[in-house]
Amino acid sequence: MYDICCIGHITLDKIVTPRAVKHMAGGTAFYFSNAMRNMDARYKLVTAVADTELPSVTDLINKGIEVKVLPSAHTVYFENIYGENQDNRTQRVLQKADAFTAEDILDVEAIIFHLGPLLADDMSTDLIKALFSRGNVSVDAQGYLREVIEQGVHAIDWADKKEALQYIDVLKVNEHELEVLTGIADIKEGAKVLAEWGVKEVVVTLGSMGSIIYHDNIYYTIPAYKPTDVVDATGCGDTYMAGYLYKRVKGADVQKAGEFAAAMAGLKIETSGPFEGSESEVLAMMER
Repeated sequence: MYDICCIGHITLDKIVTPRAVKHMAGGTAFYFSNAMRNMDARYKLVTAVADTELPSVTDLINKGIEVKVLPSAHTVYFENIYGENQDNRTQRVLQKADAFTAEDILDVEAIIFHLGPLLADDMSTDLIKALFSRGNVSVDAQGYLREVIEQGVHAIDWADKKEALQYIDVLKVNEHELEVLTGIADIKEGAKVLAEWGVKEVVVTLGSMGSIIYHDNIYYTIPAYKPTDVVDATGCGDTYMAGYLYKRVKGADVQKAGEFAAAMAGLKIETSGPFEGSESEVLAMMER
């Protein structure tokens, strides 16, 4: 039995910032797993990549991360272009990978299953339902709201949202995704609607403005922890969720878990690549 199992594709990422162009592994699976590696939790990743990207999986295994690898004809290939404002990015998808199924996860037991779809057809509602019957389900909504047209990433609504959200314990969205899902620009009103549709904990990340979490009719305001330097925001949301779910599975309340998550994300943005620090470093950031 694992504390947390993350399900998602490791991607090929081309990251373009005003400072540099870099090619590296990425995706929720990659950033979440690296952030978890030094935490005191039983953790497993389930991913699917093409044979050409197996070295990325080997790198994670060599760091001590348990990984179940599924075969895929292709690996997801993203291009992320950032301007000076790291809260905004332009994306293109140059390749797609095979979808995950409930049968792929039958041999993994976990307290929390965290789903990190990158595109709308990565993970079905049936998969969400199957995992909900076995544990707590956490979902990053971003992939369900992405449609690829001629390599461009376009915002769409989540077709199955009313059915799927009934089987989700924790849902992570940013302010734009919240408005797409609910049609409501007001953060608190939008979060309340998602809760009415069945979500138990609604996590709304607001970039440099912090985050708001809605649980049991209470709004928790989580401050952003200011980085010493803004280098690369790619993977910050995934790092936040790793910190949040880690603290929640360890018994922390919503406020404490959110603050830990925000500090972890603040540390991540100071460097290019994933967060690989320790719990003590995150706690030091919170003190700072």
